Amino acid sequence: MTTTVLVIFLAVYVGMLLGRYPRLQLDRTGIALLGAIALLATGALRFEDAVAAVDTTTLALLFGLMVLSAQLRLGGFYTHVTRILAALEVSPSWLLAILIVAVGILSAVFSNDIVCLAVTPVLIDACRQRRLDPVPFLLGLAAAANVGSAATLIGNPQNMLIGQSLGVSFAGYLADAGPPALVGLMATWAVIAFQHRGRWALAAPEEADREDPQPFDRWQTTKGLAVAFAVLLAFLFTSWPREIVALAAAGYLLTSRKLHSRSTLGLVDWQLLVLFIGLFVVNHALQQVGLVGEAVSALDTRGVHLDQPAWLFTLTVLLSNAVSNVPAVMLILPLAHHPQAASILGLASTLAGNLLIPGSIANIIVIDLALQHRITIDWRRHARTGIPVTLVTLALAAIYLWLRSGH
Repeated sequence: MTTTVLVIFLAVYVGMLLGRYPRLQLDRTGIALLGAIALLATGALRFEDAVAAVDTTTLALLFGLMVLSAQLRLGGFYTHVTRILAALEVSPSWLLAILIVAVGILSAVFSNDIVCLAVTPVLIDACRQRRLDPVPFLLGLAAAANVGSAATLIGNPQNMLIGQSLGVSFAGYLADAGPPALVGLMATWAVIAFQHRGRWALAAPEEADREDPQPFDRWQTTKGLAVAFAVLLAFLFTSWPREIVALAAAGYLLTSRKLHSRSTLGLVDWQLLVLFIGLFVVNHALQQVGLVGEAVSALDTRGVHLDQPAWLFTLTVLLSNAVSNVPAVMLILPLAHHPQAASILGLASTLAGNLLIPGSIANIIVIDLALQHRITIDWRRHARTGIPVTLVTLALAAIYLWLRSGH
């Protein structure tokens, strides 16, 4: 069975690397799910073990916070904030700075993917109305969403998994990851502003699409923000299980007299939840046959000691760019035993996502939506900004963690 498990595991993670298999309409979610099914069908894993492998607390936390973000999107909150920012009478450089800070803060509290999904079309429309090139602002949006989400345990899916698996406190992680994320936002602005200095205007005027993705509903937005504030207070100052708090918040928001539950649940990223389930099962099978232990021993003999923060940081960065950050974190978590493991994994996996377009879902969302609005950002254009932003923010995070460790 060991060979069967290894073959299925490698097939799944090659799929994570490629994003899809040629001639098959399977994305990463489909590949992970198919891998879990193959383990069950071949008898390599019992159904009971597969069910036990799924971390339901992480899924519950993800689901609850997705519902919270969906409430704010349906209330037009993200659209409203973007339009307020776009209407400010400031220079393009300052507009970029304000956008990066705002998106970074929103992504630290709400799902960075939903922030990008809601903000992108409104930002494009605003840039065209001001006769500004949307590309630097879109690159800033994607990068800030990634960097800002690294600051908290609820900013992105991999951080939620890290927090639930390692049992770290919300406030403790924020103290470790918040400062480098904040400085990282400043560095992101500096890189993009330097690259585009004096070249903010559109080469040729373009008509704004003048879309209205979601009208602003003051009551629904206020309701969502109040619940979000209560959730944050519970995370910071109580020992209540985070997944129960998130589910209670979701349950309250779903009992609405105006917003239909179908609309709210329609914005939940079910694909991501299924991806988590598939990877939980596949990774558990690898651990069960002892291959994870053998891999750790093999790395140790070659001088790669994952109990050392530098190696853990480096491996997380490399794997996050090879197979994307969520699969990478799932793979490394069982090997992470250093006291700073949570902040190392959270910062390294999230900041590494800015390197190339497939590195994070936030990048893909922004690029795809831009293309729908006749704006092409290919991998070369993204890399010219993504690579320096990634290298600078990772260096800042590594230095901060090194100093915080007492060296």
